Amino acid sequence: MNDRYSWGHEKRYNDFSSHFKKMFQRRVQKVSIDAGFTCPNRDGTKARGGCTYCNNETFTPSYTNLKVPISTQIDEGVSFFKKKYNAISFLAYFQAFSNTYAPFDVLHRFYEEALSHPEVIGLVIATRPDCLTPEILDYLEILSKKYYIMVEIGVESVNDKTLEFINRGHNHQETVDAIHELDKRGIHNCVHAILGLPGEDRETILEQARVISELPIENLKLHQLQIHKGTKMYRQYSENPEIFSLYTAEEYLDIVVEYLELLNPNIIVERFISTAPPELLVAPKWGLKNFEFVAKLEKKLEQMDTYQGRLYIRDI
Repeated sequence: MNDRYSWGHEKRYNDFSSHFKKMFQRRVQKVSIDAGFTCPNRDGTKARGGCTYCNNETFTPSYTNLKVPISTQIDEGVSFFKKKYNAISFLAYFQAFSNTYAPFDVLHRFYEEALSHPEVIGLVIATRPDCLTPEILDYLEILSKKYYIMVEIGVESVNDKTLEFINRGHNHQETVDAIHELDKRGIHNCVHAILGLPGEDRETILEQARVISELPIENLKLHQLQIHKGTKMYRQYSENPEIFSLYTAEEYLDIVVEYLELLNPNIIVERFISTAPPELLVAPKWGLKNFEFVAKLEKKLEQMDTYQGRLYIRDI
């Protein structure tokens, strides 16, 4: 069975956990950090109000606190995870907002503080494609010679009309350019994509799989569109629910299977769904945890005798 798939294990998709275990020969855990960054479409540089779907409280762990020094946040995160796992190393995860959007001397100080922690072996830096200057890219390239450095880019959609509607403040070409710059410098990358944004139907979503399959993307995080309280999208949903087509869990499962079949088998899939605190989540309310969805996905892939990349055709 292992010989059947190019990624060398029995799962029917190129999964992140297996990849990381093979790379590091031990468990590696991300420790989230809130360094108090903002975004250019929040502070008025490009826009105000942020992305229409975004409420940072939905993905910020309780142990992060922008008023607490980075080293202390790491200590607390390490302590939290060491109670659960053995033989573990850590990546400092700069998660909230755009974590390359600050003067270079600030970024340098924050990254170096995180890397000075004795149990941190690298950085994961979440940002936007329009917040990667040549200076920061050159610096990350230098760091990547010594540490594991991954830059996570919020792509969300490859459709410029959608990007405008959700107030991303950048276009698809800027995403393409950023991914190529990271690849050229040998910096690990991960892209985020949301499935089910307003105006994007099944064919649009499947075309996204084809588009990103031709980019030098290393890792991918997918998640379903969710409506969260405290966002502009929540107001849009309340006023014009007809423009939204929120998937049931089974409908989304079917879309993910089709997406995987078209996806370049070299792309490592890190996540399929997102969860949010119940008090913030408006819709859809599936009541599924990530591992439960993955179990359903793996069962469906087996039942259909299909796998990631089965229908992938390289665009030569």
